[in-house]
Amino acid sequence: MSEQPTSVSHDLAGKTCVPCEGGVPRCSAAEAERLTASLSGWHLTHDGTRIRRDWTLPDFRSAIKMINNIAALAERERHHPDLHLEGYRRVWVEIFTHAIGGLSENDFILAAKIDAMTPRAG
Repeated sequence: MSEQPTSVSHDLAGKTCVPCEGGVPRCSAAEAERLTASLSGWHLTHDGTRIRRDWTLPDFRSAIKMINNIAALAERERHHPDLHLEGYRRVWVEIFTHAIGGLSENDFILAAKIDAMTPRAG
């Protein structure tokens, strides 16, 4: 898989998440697959209702720094992913729009922005 962002990913990273309190339709399965394919390293989980990416960082401090950076981004975007740290240096992020129990464009915007600020390898 190419490590260079696609034009779709670049376009997504230029957008801002829009607050969602429900009432927004979920992405269709085809749209979720298309948008996920435009991102580097992300894959669909939970029957296509969430996206996830994993990283292995060099050490604990790097992992915590990455989580803190993602948390700060999530606060700015007002869209909050599930952040996980396992085994002291393995970080994984899972994103979905909680209010609709599935994926919306916000999820892909946040994923593209996370990609722009995190290590490419891992």
